[in-house]
Amino acid sequence: MDRRHAVRGIVVFALAALHSPAPAAQPGAQEVVIGLLDASERPEWWAVFRQQLRDLGYVEGRNVKFEARYAKGNLDLLPAMAKDLVQLKVAVIVTSGAAAAVAAQRVTRKIPIVMASGTDQVSLGLASNLARPGGNVTGVSSLTTDLVGKRFELMRELVPKSTRLAVLWHAENVQSMASVRDIENAAARSRIAFQSFGIRTAEELPEAFSRMTQERMDALIVINSPFIYVERRTIADLALKHKLPTICGAAAYVETGALLSYAPSYPDLFRHAANYVDKILKGANPADMPIEQPTTFELVINSKTARALGIAIPPTLLARTDRVVD
Repeated sequence: MDRRHAVRGIVVFALAALHSPAPAAQPGAQEVVIGLLDASERPEWWAVFRQQLRDLGYVEGRNVKFEARYAKGNLDLLPAMAKDLVQLKVAVIVTSGAAAAVAAQRVTRKIPIVMASGTDQVSLGLASNLARPGGNVTGVSSLTTDLVGKRFELMRELVPKSTRLAVLWHAENVQSMASVRDIENAAARSRIAFQSFGIRTAEELPEAFSRMTQERMDALIVINSPFIYVERRTIADLALKHKLPTICGAAAYVETGALLSYAPSYPDLFRHAANYVDKILKGANPADMPIEQPTTFELVINSKTARALGIAIPPTLLARTDRVVD
């Protein structure tokens, strides 16, 4: 079954796009160059972004060119990639992941930067506030940090007898630390034993899961980050091997075998980011464009994984599920 919840802001922008005039970049006009900077590698989400721009009249090979730079989870590559895009004199830089936006802003305060995903724009210094960013960064927020509490509640509903909770995260991702603390506090309030498993390399994953088994963990929450996203299939396979019910921060994890995710629809966020780019290319000032936040989210469950783990999805939870993957 598949029913999607629309993000209110996305609906508004999508409807506006349908009635907006043709973009400034018309066939035969000078080619617009758009930079794509991703802390991870998410071609399926970028494909949605490109298609939305095409629907708005930006046709690759005719009036738009994309310069893509994907760090594939190696954040150390981002500064050089961002500098490369600036040297190419792109019209706009579109980023995925807060680290990519930070890297881009450090090398330019003039080129507009549109975030297709990421959080903590204000605390990271990317914007003065969400309503009026005041600089060259705007776009959408994926609100991953704020969703940690809800994922913890879903874990309790899915595995009600759990008494020991593991959290897997990238130990070199500063933003992930706040999410780990939030889960630790939620576990303490519920009197659930909490154990953090921070990893730095993919080679550490098998050992981390072996330790989870040795420590008799009942469930696992995975903190989404560029590095962790790249390793999502390995994580799903190891979670299944070690019989660990796993809750994640993007539907893509569930599509590769994880049990459950609760998050915004990332393809919708990338589609929405294309509308921002369209408006900027038509003359809008990113300093005056509010950073939008999703107001509704997708709950996705992998029924095949549930069966393999011997977990019966509670009817009340199944009724709230937006999509079941099998």
